[in-house]
Amino acid sequence: MNRWNLNTAAVLFAIVALTLVGCASTGGGARSPGVDPTATQILQRMTDYVGSLKKFSVHTSNNLEDELDSGHRIDFGVSVDVLVRRPNKVHAKRRGDLTNQSFYYDGKTLTLYNPSENVYATESAPGTIEEMLDFVRETIGMILPASDLVYRNVYPLLIQDVDMAMVVSKAVVGGVRCDHLLFSRPGVDFQVWVADNGPPLPYRYVVTDTGTPARLSISTVMSDWDVTPYEGDARFTFVPPKDAKQIEFLPIEPY
Repeated sequence: MNRWNLNTAAVLFAIVALTLVGCASTGGGARSPGVDPTATQILQRMTDYVGSLKKFSVHTSNNLEDELDSGHRIDFGVSVDVLVRRPNKVHAKRRGDLTNQSFYYDGKTLTLYNPSENVYATESAPGTIEEMLDFVRETIGMILPASDLVYRNVYPLLIQDVDMAMVVSKAVVGGVRCDHLLFSRPGVDFQVWVADNGPPLPYRYVVTDTGTPARLSISTVMSDWDVTPYEGDARFTFVPPKDAKQIEFLPIEPY
């Protein structure tokens, strides 16, 4: 029977979850001391605002750095259109160098569909977005970078163990003037660009694994924010196309 390995068919939503669950190593040398409260206040304002949204859609352009066995760096690009309706609806379309996939979560099931091969896999899921994100990460190994945005009350997780925070400068991302913030904690540096006027939405996010010599990063640029999108139930429900073949997810293999 065909089975779908979620580790190689991971769905990228909007922002990299390395700050929450990846890069747990504690390598690295001396760090610049100090946590600027202005930087943490802007970060909290952003997370509180996005966490309060009952629904939103956003387009993301993501660049994922990787390293070959030869030591040479290669980059992969992927764009994702994400629609979220709290407390239990998510739809995402992922298009990029290596994949063409759609993700559906309707509060009861999650489905990953690959139109190029006309195959899909479906799994029962918990009843809230936060529980679903934990479930797919811990049970079947799906990488869900959007959890930074989708989780409610994410600020304490982002700021945990941060030993350096600063406002780097003002910057413009996609025509939006932003505060450029830098945060560092053991194993991870992350940068966030937050609109400095109007709704404090994030417009760029870079997460760097500082626990390895390669110091690889995943960069996300966000655009087309809409906090009042059309989000009828049909957008979150997968209806198999004609002749589509159902396959199975591969569970995480024990180490």
